[in-house]
Amino acid sequence: MARIVYKYVVFIFYSLQILHYFFIIAHSKNLDEKKPCKRFVLYYHDILFNGTNATSATVANHTKLGNFNHGMLVVFDDPMTKDHHLLSPPVARAQGFYFYDMKTTYNAWFSYTLIFNSTEHKVTINIMGADLMGEETRDLSVVGGTGDFSMTRGIVTVCTDIAQGDYYFRLEMDIKLYECY
Repeated sequence: MARIVYKYVVFIFYSLQILHYFFIIAHSKNLDEKKPCKRFVLYYHDILFNGTNATSATVANHTKLGNFNHGMLVVFDDPMTKDHHLLSPPVARAQGFYFYDMKTTYNAWFSYTLIFNSTEHKVTINIMGADLMGEETRDLSVVGGTGDFSMTRGIVTVCTDIAQGDYYFRLEMDIKLYECY
């Protein structure tokens, strides 16, 4: 049995015929789906198969099922910049993995953490979801974070900014956070 009293939640437990009350402050926020509480654009730079300059590596090769790298697993530690330039100072690192999961077209599933380590932010944001590469824009889910972005939720809209064969690609990531604590 639970009931809400103003900003407090009252939990009632019956134990040995004694009534115990526990008061816990409840978070109640109105979410505006159209207006994020925090929004910023970053650029993800991935260098694959380029020797000592590589920021990602294949850890499992693709299978022979189809011609779209099905089964290939890539682990990365990629720089995130505020502009298009690879050599700009990184504002964060994207650390995680993606794997190609379709046999009929290019499609990947991403799971990674944005790690901010600057004077402005010392926080993380966790992102995951399907990257439907054939689409102009794709949405990934923000599923949590730490520090200033603790328990955040939101959407990352991804757009391929440039792709240079299998060696380099840059993604524009429009990050919109809707739950900020």
